[in-house]
Amino acid sequence: MNNNSISLTKSLLITITICLCSTSAFSQDQRPNNQSFWRNVEFGGGLGLNFGDGFFSGAISPNAVYRFNPYVATGVGLNFSYSSQKNVFKSTVLGGSVIGLFNPINDIQISTEFEQLHVNRKFDDRFITNLEEDYWYPALFIGAGYTSRNVTIGIRYDVLYDKDKSIYSEAWMPFVRFRF
Repeated sequence: MNNNSISLTKSLLITITICLCSTSAFSQDQRPNNQSFWRNVEFGGGLGLNFGDGFFSGAISPNAVYRFNPYVATGVGLNFSYSSQKNVFKSTVLGGSVIGLFNPINDIQISTEFEQLHVNRKFDDRFITNLEEDYWYPALFIGAGYTSRNVTIGIRYDVLYDKDKSIYSEAWMPFVRFRF
């Protein structure tokens, strides 16, 4: 090999090495680590319990959202509820949801939430014996609320509301969200 070939080879190796090192260093600076990811995750959800005169209802709905910045967050949730009234009906609901949150200013929260719920209802009626319903029900909520620290209180509307299939009695419903 002549001197020009050796110089060219050394220059090429040095250039490739510098490029690889600088690319590696740059990509490590940009790569999120586990700690920064979990710092942006907020956990929350709801619990419900209602009973009296032969009626019982219990619900649990945990969720987690990832806060991209002070204005935008998105996440997923699970829903489970059981209701019964003696000699009238039993209902089990299981499903999941995807939620998007937007805070245009600190105290105001706008939300969208899509739920897909599996509903199983059994009715005990004197006129209709052993009527059973087993179906999937979608719900799409648009909501707005007031936020103070880790609590949001507001109202939401189900744009897909069907009074015959929905597990909710009305399309409009108040909500309280807790985040930790």
